[in-house]
Amino acid sequence: MNILVTGGVGYIGSHTCVALLEAGHTVVIADNLSNGQASTVGKIEELAGRKVVFYELDVTDEVSVRTLFARYQFDGVIHFAGLKAVGESVENPLLYYSNNLVSTMVLTRACLEYGVNRFVFSSSATVYGDNEVPFVETMNLLPTTNPYGETKAMSERIITDIARANPRFSVSLLRYFNPVGAHESGLIGEAPNGIPNNLMPFITQVAKRKREKLRVFGNNYPTVDGTGVRDFIHVVDLSEGHVAALENLTAGVHTYNLGTGKGTSVLELVKAFEAANDIVVPYEIVDQRLGDIATCYADASKAERELGWKAKRDIIAMCRDAWRFEKNYRE
Repeated sequence: MNILVTGGVGYIGSHTCVALLEAGHTVVIADNLSNGQASTVGKIEELAGRKVVFYELDVTDEVSVRTLFARYQFDGVIHFAGLKAVGESVENPLLYYSNNLVSTMVLTRACLEYGVNRFVFSSSATVYGDNEVPFVETMNLLPTTNPYGETKAMSERIITDIARANPRFSVSLLRYFNPVGAHESGLIGEAPNGIPNNLMPFITQVAKRKREKLRVFGNNYPTVDGTGVRDFIHVVDLSEGHVAALENLTAGVHTYNLGTGKGTSVLELVKAFEAANDIVVPYEIVDQRLGDIATCYADASKAERELGWKAKRDIIAMCRDAWRFEKNYRE
């Protein structure tokens, strides 16, 4: 299939492009480089041994998107492009609502106009909010802990309504948990522009002495050690989940959790990183962040049952691969 990948230069997008190419698909990337580097395109091609087409393009720009759809006959779209920092969304909600919702509407409108009937959406476990764990796809959504989660839940509703009105439009909504790690080659990984929004790049930057210490947000949650618990999933497992969702897509709307089904606390992840890489990561406890919840992990049995997909890589592999990339990475 010929697949448009929005945000394909980013962390999860780049790994998914490699997985798509390795599975025999053709890839066109649209990315505005707000949180990625153009040099990643060459690394994707090196890893897959195949070429991709890259456009520096913002998918909220309807004219540019329609031009792209007119130029290529896409068989499907995987939509990663969007802003994703929980804290920033609390501070600047309008930015998140305008960017994340408009991009979804522009892309789905183009799909309908040009007859593209496969759509895979990058959603998030954030849509569950402070629900009972493990999170199951049939739960009522409670995304009100932060505007970022609201934009994902609203995008899901928009896409679902469009699919109901257009029966040929086939959708997979992928709610994934906390991606960490990197490609085992060390060529691509998580390299955010500016201050990281996720935990693992903070850990690797502290280990590399680019930062003095890791800030751990809160140690009085009702968890095993007081720190937040998350379902950390290897980014390569996650990328393989996207390929499985695309290739097994049938008519209608299908929602899947992509996670390991196991929770790991922040301090447990720090200790695993230290053990895996024989290095010390200094940290300090600071106040909790706005919008954070205590515990979050998946019931991922539906994806295994319907897609034949299951996370295979463990926490030690995630930590080793993340550190390998950070050691290789040059700004």
